[in-house]
Amino acid sequence: MNSSDNYEKHFESQNVTDYPNTNTIFCVWVFKKDADIQPAFEQVCAVVANLNHSFAVRMPEDRVSCVMGIGYEAWIKLNLPTPVPKELTNFRPIVGGKYTAVSTPGDIHFHFRAANISACIDMSVAIAAVLNTVADRVEEVHGFRYWDGRSILGFVDGTENPIGKQRARFGMVGKEDLQYEGGSYLFVQKYVHNMEAWNSLSDEQQEKVFGRYKISDIEMPENIKPGNSHSALAGITDAQGNDLKIVRDNMPFRNAAKNEFGTYFISYANTFSTTNEMLKCMYIGNPPGNYDRILDFSIAQTGTLFFAPSVDLLNAYKAK
Repeated sequence: MNSSDNYEKHFESQNVTDYPNTNTIFCVWVFKKDADIQPAFEQVCAVVANLNHSFAVRMPEDRVSCVMGIGYEAWIKLNLPTPVPKELTNFRPIVGGKYTAVSTPGDIHFHFRAANISACIDMSVAIAAVLNTVADRVEEVHGFRYWDGRSILGFVDGTENPIGKQRARFGMVGKEDLQYEGGSYLFVQKYVHNMEAWNSLSDEQQEKVFGRYKISDIEMPENIKPGNSHSALAGITDAQGNDLKIVRDNMPFRNAAKNEFGTYFISYANTFSTTNEMLKCMYIGNPPGNYDRILDFSIAQTGTLFFAPSVDLLNAYKAK
């Protein structure tokens, strides 16, 4: 029996390993100082459970889901189980020679997915009705599927994602932290792209930034792919040379009023160290100084780590 079979038998996880949907809303909330957060959190746990169940019955074909992640400081304030998940901390900025992966505050993160944007909006409204008195919504990003799963930069996003049962293996905590089996380390960054600079490049120049061919999405041969391309630096291995992966659910977004085009990067992983190592390769470089060329066109405005507990844990706290 492999590890992904165990996931299904021992607990119910949140919907962290589903494939990207057509519409998404991402929300980050920060608790207000001295607010009475415990009752609101318990009510939110109940609302999350209700939303997932209700939409599964009403609109099963739309693959609607609401995934909740909890930050380190919120975990402590809410008196959630201790010890905390082994790698849950406040995200520490990664400072490279030219660019920095910034760290920004966040207590609760919601990831709403649906084929119909109406479901995402209704879920966001339902959560806000509970949290508005005790927390501030510091970020809300509306993502959408762009063509055949491409980012605004024109390249297919998430090509290296694990598929099938590998998504559970890499996307959810297993036997390495039994208390939190079925949970997932949820990390997010909001990237804003310099589209003027990007569009000034030829397709061939853009392909060298990604290390992939634009139309076919085929990775360049090693003897052609630049060492500072995104695909060269974002792929990492363990000591034995095995690929280490994360489950990405990135979505493009646009804010016309601010003339913003961007990508909301979101990863689910069984350990945060995998995501963190990828970020180090991108920002510091491998070797140091050989940073990811995509950063010349994409600035991370946020960076926050959360933990998405299993449904079993959330159900233990939901208001009755």
